[in-house]
Amino acid sequence: MSASHSAVPTLLEVQRALRRSLVEHDDGEAAGYILADGLASEGRLNVYRNTFIGALTTALRLAYPAVHRLVGPEFFEGAARIFIEKEPPRGAYLDEYGSGFPEFLAQFRQAASVAYLPDVARLEWTVSRALHAPDVEALDLSRLVAVDPADHGRIAFVPHPSVGLVQADCPADTIWRAVLAQDDAAMAAIDLGSGPVWLMVQRFATGVEVTRFSKQEWRFANRLCVDQPLQEALDDASGFNASAALAGHLAAGRFTGFRLETAP
Repeated sequence: MSASHSAVPTLLEVQRALRRSLVEHDDGEAAGYILADGLASEGRLNVYRNTFIGALTTALRLAYPAVHRLVGPEFFEGAARIFIEKEPPRGAYLDEYGSGFPEFLAQFRQAASVAYLPDVARLEWTVSRALHAPDVEALDLSRLVAVDPADHGRIAFVPHPSVGLVQADCPADTIWRAVLAQDDAAMAAIDLGSGPVWLMVQRFATGVEVTRFSKQEWRFANRLCVDQPLQEALDDASGFNASAALAGHLAAGRFTGFRLETAP
């Protein structure tokens, strides 16, 4: 420790100083806590900072592999560094880091020429979230059978943690699959004007699946997944067989539980 610090700092003080150094490039206080030992404190902090940025860039690359391939390593790493400075992690679990990257790309002027990039990123984040979601048993349908028919409209479902819904202005799912398969012919055949698309993401025992829905089916599924009472979701449904859609969701294990909304 530098002699300029007469009192032993608390762990929290050291952590805050290191955070300012790593995230805000403010080495002033942190440098005083570093023993030179042959390497200047600024040099040691640069090593820590590079390791910090490298680990977060790797986490982003793993969460967004199609985006990485679409823009290339150099562009991705440059964008990631700017994003990391704007949105540093707020927790130690790096699988949860990067949720704001799609919106960052949507505002990132240098990516404006790849208009579909934010939609692909939104899909990739939902897929990553599904991959890392906890294992939870699907709803036991016998519990639904036990509900009084008069209360069916009050049922509000709890979605499985791996279930996610994405609306994209472009065929993001087709782009995502073609890029990950490195299928140049499939990529060249994509009609970017064929959107919008409405997608459901879910993890099964066989892996994560991305399924296209009609706009009406997607809207119905979205209402069920945001804790809306069943009757309200049914009242809003039109243009398709909502009862059959609900049966499909239940059979696919897209809910883990439910509660009964209080009657108005």
